[in-house]
Amino acid sequence: MALSTENLSQQILEFKAALKQKSPDYKARFESVTDAMKAEIARIKQEESEGSAIPQFEYSDIAASGFNDEQRARVHRAGCCIVRNALPRDEVSAHNENLSKYIIDNGYYDHKSTVEDNYFSQLKSDKPQIFGIYWSQAQVWARQHQNMATLRRHLNHLWQWQDPRSGKAYFNPDLESSYADRVRRREPGDATLGLSPHVDSGSIERWIEPHYRDVYHEVFHGDWTKYQAFDGRSRVDVEEFPSPAVCSVFRTFQGWVALTQQGKGDGTLQTVPSTLAMPFMLLRAIQDDVEEEDLCGAAPGRALTVYKEWHPLLLEGLVSIPKMQPGDTVWWHPDTIHAVEDKHNGDGYSNVLFIGAAPDCEKNRAFLAKQRPTFLNGDSCPDFAAENHERNYEGRATEADLSPLGRQQMGFE
Repeated sequence: MALSTENLSQQILEFKAALKQKSPDYKARFESVTDAMKAEIARIKQEESEGSAIPQFEYSDIAASGFNDEQRARVHRAGCCIVRNALPRDEVSAHNENLSKYIIDNGYYDHKSTVEDNYFSQLKSDKPQIFGIYWSQAQVWARQHQNMATLRRHLNHLWQWQDPRSGKAYFNPDLESSYADRVRRREPGDATLGLSPHVDSGSIERWIEPHYRDVYHEVFHGDWTKYQAFDGRSRVDVEEFPSPAVCSVFRTFQGWVALTQQGKGDGTLQTVPSTLAMPFMLLRAIQDDVEEEDLCGAAPGRALTVYKEWHPLLLEGLVSIPKMQPGDTVWWHPDTIHAVEDKHNGDGYSNVLFIGAAPDCEKNRAFLAKQRPTFLNGDSCPDFAAENHERNYEGRATEADLSPLGRQQMGFE
């Protein structure tokens, strides 16, 4: 049955009633997860005091031999990681300068959008910090760079990508589907871009959409300690409510590449580095102190927000990323809670290209068929508001700028 917003309150009521009947231990289950989450918060604080709770690796090490068992376990626990020196620093800095020229020379700041960007519409600023730019030379260069392909292949292999019994593949970890995301260029002193802790890739869907329910079966009905956040089964079939605020492709990791130096205090990324956070949120929403028609404030077509009212424990684990240099990358699981610091207190621009890992699968191939015409026309990526800034931009990347790998990632081959 197709996902529908009709009678959404009734869908939530029916879900909760059925779950509580099938899993009468839902209170004890949540208490157990809460105890485990408290231990995770203690771990995060301890690791932060020693440096960073976010695992960090060198690209050259990962490219040579992939993630070893110890590194794999760390990423599986934290749900995020940093891979340094993924792209050549000098080239990244040059592309950062060219991107600034591309934006300014083409009059981006003079363009008045006639469509609403639902994700960032609450941010009121005369000068944007998130840019509806998708097809600059810098972005296309980075997406199709061989280093990024190598790194994302190893990141994809952190997942269980095929059925261990039949060998049937859920997705192809060795081939990327190029997903066009935006640009962040945040000025020093900016206080308009802070984003509350949240999770992308759907909100209410995590409880009521059949494939999502299958993803979280162990959390709701089985042995929650056996839940595997990196199991690709059913993830590739998840359906989201259509919205300019929700990604409609399957991503093994969200991510970005730093264009400038940035770190704590520079108005940049924060995460809760624990894959236990999602089971906690899922079970929190079905406890008896939450209204029967509510899921702790989750709303269709929006990110899943972490609230002080419902999730104070999770907020204790929110940490900022350590200092990043141009060419460094950060990656987080689609269930990982993340945020953006309220204010940029640093001295220089805090710039990134949003680039995730979206491996080849049926869901992503269907998206590429919609995305290719937008690339050729200079329109916005289909997952975002149709601002279409770049239609007549000078210097926009075209099909001629795609490498053989880039053509493959875009689905031209």
